Amino acid sequence: MSSMDIAIPKKIIDEAVKKGIDIEEVIMDLLVKALNLDPRFAAEARIELALKYLDEGGSLVNEDPIQASEKLYKAAEESVKALTIYFNLTDILSNVKRRGRWTVTELEKAVLKISEKLGIWFMDAWDHAWALHIWGFHETKFDAEDIKPRLPSIEKIVKEAKNTIEKGE
Repeated sequence: MSSMDIAIPKKIIDEAVKKGIDIEEVIMDLLVKALNLDPRFAAEARIELALKYLDEGGSLVNEDPIQASEKLYKAAEESVKALTIYFNLTDILSNVKRRGRWTVTELEKAVLKISEKLGIWFMDAWDHAWALHIWGFHETKFDAEDIKPRLPSIEKIVKEAKNTIEKGE
């Protein structure tokens, strides 16, 4: 995956952080809209991002458990967003559009609906991602030994999302 460095004034970044806005998320959504991209293309792009986060998170487990936890959570989160788009979960997508961003509420609702389609394992795996996000990143309580047993669940979320979208099921 290639990336691009973009200069954004610190004032804008600080204000976005203060308001809880994910700049990468906003840029991605704006580009999808501005380019009038097909939803399937948008879902595939999110999977590409999920794979990047999975790779980065997996490589950081031993050296930086805090960042590993957040990258692995982001891999799962991007997979949930991709599957929400792919399965066209319109009630959730309309709430995201109305709010202008994803919230925990939309992610949780999406996980429940995706679990109905892919199986209960998806919700269980998401709970592992959530633990990484809260206890590994926000609370900084997890070390590598806490992350390693959760890693297969995150890998499964990303790989199954990728396979589902690629197969067109």
